[in-house]
Formats: sequence, structure tokens, C-alpha cells
Amino acid sequence: MSKHPVFAKEIQSDGSFVQQANALATPFSYEEGGLRPEANRYQLVWMPACPHAHKVVIAIHLLGLDQVIPISATGPYRTDQGWVFSDYPGGRDPLTGARSTLELYQRSLPDYDLRPTVPLMVDLASGQAVNNDHKTLSLQLETVWKDFHAEGAPNLYPEALRSEIDRLNRLIYEEINVGFYKVGFAESQSAYEKAYNNLFENLDFLEDRLRQSRYLCGDQLTDADLRLYPSLARYDVVYYDEFRCRERRLRDYPNLWRYARDLYQIPAFGETTDFDFIKESYYRSPHLKALFGNSHNILPKGPDLAPWQQVPIN
Repeated sequence: MSKHPVFAKEIQSDGSFVQQANALATPFSYEEGGLRPEANRYQLVWMPACPHAHKVVIAIHLLGLDQVIPISATGPYRTDQGWVFSDYPGGRDPLTGARSTLELYQRSLPDYDLRPTVPLMVDLASGQAVNNDHKTLSLQLETVWKDFHAEGAPNLYPEALRSEIDRLNRLIYEEINVGFYKVGFAESQSAYEKAYNNLFENLDFLEDRLRQSRYLCGDQLTDADLRLYPSLARYDVVYYDEFRCRERRLRDYPNLWRYARDLYQIPAFGETTDFDFIKESYYRSPHLKALFGNSHNILPKGPDLAPWQQVPIN
């Protein structure tokens, strides 16, 4: 049994962490039964410290979909109601009137009792949550929403590269995005060491892959880059210390460090990366304070963020 009730259903008997399944997986599609894309019909809810939500927000901005998909952000703290809209007047989301992500989930699933996670797509016509499938949501935006892309928007999922992107996405999700959490949330020494070794083995693989290319698929920016970047942006700021991922820092990997800073220069990446918010959430949100023992509410100083502003030499 997990020592922490928030994650109790995701901690296995051997102390390892397995992320919960997505409960709202109806895809965007023009086929019967799908969610039909429509301008200003759907809202994206995110919490800016969450890496799974961050990749979707990056996609929306890269593709110009922020003109047709309004975005609302929760505050940095999780309560027993999930992520709350603490930064809006009256503590309510201005588009749906909801106070929390749990409220939005329970409008669709009244008995929902899992973690009310982000990203979350909400149907503004009904006020109900309709999709939280962060594994595929960016791909849906890149393909099914193509008619709404801004002129000149990049092709983030080109057909010629799809099999390679899919392979990379599986690795990045399981071994990096969730990989950091498998280390940080482990509740046994054996589970921690297994996850730790696996994480750094895969970081080494990606470091080598970027030795002679700008992006993960050569000179073509793709969906795979959107998925790797959020974890790298959180690495030195929170994962290295709080999640006990101390083999190396991001800046100790020459190619990954160059790559992450290169992406940061793109407005859709850099302008959606709020390092202060990320630190505030990971170190001071009540559910993580309890998990990592930050009883005195200390917000650590550092690391130096100035190098993120420096354009790397490719």
C-alpha cells in the first residue's frame, strides 16, 4: 500500500509506479462517434508545470490553433479537488465556471475517483470534459485539426517519418516522460534503482542520437521533439534533486543541452516554459510537499537559468 493516498492506485506491490490510464479517450475525428473539430467549440485546460500538458500547449501554439482552441490554466497547487483555478477571479474558470479539474471530470463521469489530470479538453457547448488522452492528443491536433492550422504551420507528423516518430514517442513516453516519475515515485530500493538505471540508459541513447542532428528526426521538427522537451525543461529545475535523478544534470549532456536550448528559442516552446511556476508547483503543491517531506515549505534557489537564453551553436 502506497504511503501517499494521491498515488496509491498507481504504486504496485513491488513499489514501482505505473501511471493511470486515461479515462476520456474519445478521439477527435470526422467519423461517427468522434469529436468533430470546430473552432471555439473546445477548450484546453492545462497546469503549466505538467509535462504531459505542456507538449499539447506547444502543439497548439506551433500550429496556430490558439486562435480556435481557447486555453485556461490552473494554479500550481493540487487540492483534494485536483488542480484548481486559483488565478482567476472568484477561483472559477472563466469559460466553464468550474472551480477545479475534478469538477470538470465529474460533469462527464459523476463517479470519477482517479487523479483528475491535465491536459483536459472540454466541450464548451456542454461544459463537460471530453478528452484527457495526452498520449495521442498532440497527434490529433496535428492531423485531424489540419483544416484549422495557421498558414505556414509546420508539419509535425509527416507521413514519411511516422513510423520513426511513433517509435520515438513510445520510448520518450515510457522511459523519459514517465521515466522520471518512476524514479521519483518509487517506494522500494529495487524499484528506484531499476527505474533510475533505465532512465539514464535512455537519456544516453537520446544524447547519442542528437550527436549529428538538430532534432530527433534530423532537421525536421516533429511531434517527438514536442514530447521530449517538457521533461528536459524540468530536469535540472526539479527532477535532479526532488526526484533523486542525480547521475547527471541536463547541462552535463552536451547534445541534449544544446537541443533543449535550441527548442527554447522557438516561441511556442520558450514562451510556454515558466521555470518559476514549475518550481513552485513541484516543491510547494501540498500533495508533493507531503510526498517529498518539504514540511517547511522551502523553495530551493537555483539553478542558474540564464544559459537557457543563450542561442546554442548547432
